[in-house]
Amino acid sequence: MIAVMTAIVLVVPTFLVSATTQNQSPDEKPQGDGSYSEKHEVVYATLDSSGNQESMYIVNNFNIEKTGKIIDYGPYTSVQNLTNLYELKKDGNKVELIADEDQFYYEGTIKNKQLPWNIDVNYQLDGKGIAARELVGQDGHVTIHIKTEANRKTGHEYYNNYLLQITVPLSTDHFSNIEAPDGTVATSGKNKQVTFTVMPEKDGNFTVEADAKQFEMDGIQINAMPSSMSIDSPDTGEMTSDMKSLSDATSEVNNGVGDLKNGISELANGIQDLQSGYKDYQNGINQLSVRSSEIINGSKQIQGALNEINGSLSSESGNMNVGNLKELQQGLYKMADGLKQTENGLNELNTNYQQAYQALDGAINEIPEHQITQEQIKKLYQSGADQKVIDQLVETYKSARKAKGTYKEVQQAFAAVPSTLDSVTGSLSEMRTNLRAMADELGKGLEQMDVAKSIQQLQNGLSQLSSNYEAFHSGLVKYTDGVSQLAHSYGDLHGGMTQLANGAHDLEDGAQELHNGTAELAQSTSDLPDEMQNEIDQMINEFDKSDFEPTSFVSPKNEKVETVQFVIKTENIKPNEEETKEPETKENKSFWDKLLDLFR
Repeated sequence: MIAVMTAIVLVVPTFLVSATTQNQSPDEKPQGDGSYSEKHEVVYATLDSSGNQESMYIVNNFNIEKTGKIIDYGPYTSVQNLTNLYELKKDGNKVELIADEDQFYYEGTIKNKQLPWNIDVNYQLDGKGIAARELVGQDGHVTIHIKTEANRKTGHEYYNNYLLQITVPLSTDHFSNIEAPDGTVATSGKNKQVTFTVMPEKDGNFTVEADAKQFEMDGIQINAMPSSMSIDSPDTGEMTSDMKSLSDATSEVNNGVGDLKNGISELANGIQDLQSGYKDYQNGINQLSVRSSEIINGSKQIQGALNEINGSLSSESGNMNVGNLKELQQGLYKMADGLKQTENGLNELNTNYQQAYQALDGAINEIPEHQITQEQIKKLYQSGADQKVIDQLVETYKSARKAKGTYKEVQQAFAAVPSTLDSVTGSLSEMRTNLRAMADELGKGLEQMDVAKSIQQLQNGLSQLSSNYEAFHSGLVKYTDGVSQLAHSYGDLHGGMTQLANGAHDLEDGAQELHNGTAELAQSTSDLPDEMQNEIDQMINEFDKSDFEPTSFVSPKNEKVETVQFVIKTENIKPNEEETKEPETKENKSFWDKLLDLFR
């Protein structure tokens, strides 16, 4: 009885107050128009297990400045007051409410209003697609795919500015070995929660995998809220300084490659001149080699004539008449003229040879003496430059070094040719002078008519000339043999020079290509620090939505909307409650029994 009386004392005043409030007269309501400082909307939406929208209602909250009548808008099919007992009046999309407290809430149900996101959820069991309802009670490896994207049938205001947080609740009674590559797995009591985040203006594509035992799970919850976090710009001073060093180093590399290209270009030009000089030199050597036989033949003829004249003078000195002596004088002059022509030919050959040799020597000396180590070549390969170009550089460098080394070995022989030619022409000039002197002396002797004495002198001179000329002829033969050998060996050297010239040309092209690449690299990295800072600022601005001002999701007529949030949930995937629920025994209880149940 004490308990019953206590219950009556507690409950009856409540009934009286409720009845009084419910039956308030219009005069007791706040009179006049009210006002509010801000409005908040929370959109609640339910989806089926695949993500298809099923129902939606909105809870509207007002911060009241002045109590009284307030007008709100929305295409609601029904509305419900959640704050007081005053009736809400709905006229089309217009809702009239009476607020008498600091906070006022009411709920409105909406049909055919689409969410700003398309949400798709599908399931697999042991790698095969399966409907969510068919999963209930199943065992096996389960994969859940969740995709979100902008709903093109609505505006992108929320898609561009809202962050989605997707939570997948998994009971450890039914799931194990949970994996979510792009999500965070957290423990909530004895359950696990897998959370994914979708940034504004981005689509979501996530996967959850787990081993299921008697599959059942609560619905997936998706919360959408403005990405209002303000992101401070990070301190990038040290990083930009490193980038500046990288940019400067890249520029220096480009300058170095430019100098290398210019050096290789000069080398290629020098090798081209060297090849041209080699060609002239080869032509001169070949001509000299070809004319060597002519020189030898001419020298043999001179030697034979001297021997013949000397023999004739010895055998016929007593029978020599003046006419024969005059013919001899003319023969000596002709021999002197022939030697003169030979001398002129050798002088011309010597001049051409020296020009070719100077061109060759200058071109060879223009090849740089740089010593490139294997370590430097290895670093060049590791620099990221074109491997083919580097191969050409190394091959040409080695060929140039080989050509210069070969030239140094034969340079002494090349340098000795002019002096040898000068010696030969000097000997020919001396012989020519002697022949003319002999002819002149013979002429004087004829004039003085002391023929016997003159012939004797002539015979002595010719005998001495013939003896000396034989030694000269032997040296000339050795010289021409050396020229022939030089011409033969020069063919191999010229072939190497041709290969070197071709390699230098390829090297020049490769160096140009390399310089173009480093120039492009230097240009692309010259503004790298500023570009990096701009990218960071752009990324920060992309995700910083702190200046976003939302508008009403329900109606553009609503004002002072401070926040709009979305709470979205898919249906639970569990056995039907009717199948698991035990039948209840229906009892007829009196009012007092029901009242006493409250305290039992």
